Amino acid sequence: MAIKLKPVFTLLAGITFLYACQPGKNNGDAQNFKKGTFGYDLNFLEKNDSVVVLQSEDGLAKVIISSKYQGKVFTSTANGDTGKSFGWINYKAFSAKIDPHMNAYGGEDRLWLGPEGSKFALFFKPGTKMEFANWHTPAAFDHESWNLVNKDGKQVILSKNMSLLNYAGAKLDLKIQRIISLLDQADIQKYLDVQPDSMVKSIGIKTENAITNTGTAAWTAHTGTPCLWNLDMFTPSPGVIVVIPYNENVQGKVATTDYFGQIPPDRVIYKHGHLFFKADGKSRGKLGMPATRTKTIAGSYDAAGNVLTLITFSVDPRIPYLNQEWRTDKDPLVGDAANAYNDGPLADGSQMGPFYEMESVSPAAFLQPGEKLSHQHCIFHFTGDKTGLNKIALKTLGVSLKEIEAAFQ
Repeated sequence: MAIKLKPVFTLLAGITFLYACQPGKNNGDAQNFKKGTFGYDLNFLEKNDSVVVLQSEDGLAKVIISSKYQGKVFTSTANGDTGKSFGWINYKAFSAKIDPHMNAYGGEDRLWLGPEGSKFALFFKPGTKMEFANWHTPAAFDHESWNLVNKDGKQVILSKNMSLLNYAGAKLDLKIQRIISLLDQADIQKYLDVQPDSMVKSIGIKTENAITNTGTAAWTAHTGTPCLWNLDMFTPSPGVIVVIPYNENVQGKVATTDYFGQIPPDRVIYKHGHLFFKADGKSRGKLGMPATRTKTIAGSYDAAGNVLTLITFSVDPRIPYLNQEWRTDKDPLVGDAANAYNDGPLADGSQMGPFYEMESVSPAAFLQPGEKLSHQHCIFHFTGDKTGLNKIALKTLGVSLKEIEAAFQ
């Protein structure tokens, strides 16, 4: 089932704004909140950053946004400070030295630029072999701070100017802007065409991401071009399963499942227009789905935590999507619009997480100087009465919670 993204131009009523760094805005110190709660993560982040918090009028739906940490949506909750914190945060990264490859602070939604690999890669210098030793996340969206342009009770606007060199040797001068909004209950209903019952708590976050060519040269199929890339990091459990509905009446494979080695068949399966992917944080693997297959929505269900998570995103199959694989022997203009990643131990036994990700990517930004491309990406969480959650899953993903739980049985 395709979900239409409906632009919202009305004021988001019932949302208030807080500066989390101000005294008295949060009840108690970190030790007063259990790890895994929103209050615990808010207190932790306040020690490292003057974060911005948006919250609903009743104080239940809350989201933490950071300009210091690359315009991230760090985490959110649907049930106040003592409620579950939905985003994955890598606590140890905040006190560590800058890592030359990647600084994984975590975050429920971060914005990267692609492509990661291919002839137009942004993560490898020209002429280097595409292997981990040469893989470096550009500092501008890895560990540098971003500009807080504006904030009010409805949204936060952030920006960052960048100058990047791609694998083809082209210099890309650009500006990124992010508008992050906390959606009220009426807007959640509009976006998903659902009406959660009173026994279900929910939160919706909309991100509007834009890239502008600020240089003097056009970005073309010869020079290479970037794309916008939203990545959402969540905490796994043994029962988390990602669900990606897809169009069945399309030629070609449903998904690329060998980004980091082939995902075993007991971890990814296809049933009646739905891809199911185990996201338990125990086996490293990434998959991607092309724009022609994608239905602008993906989700996950955490049976242990009783949380249904959805992401919706804009897709335009008329424009090429960029290949992001660590190789140069494939067409750089044939890539994926949606991705999912499950973290797991590396060959040496070490592990960054565990966490899992759901991701969306914009089309290639073939822009003349001064032109802009936008990409919308939204995150929704629902928790509470399982019957109510099941209705939402059926309406949005086209599959029941029972079917999701039984997918690998």
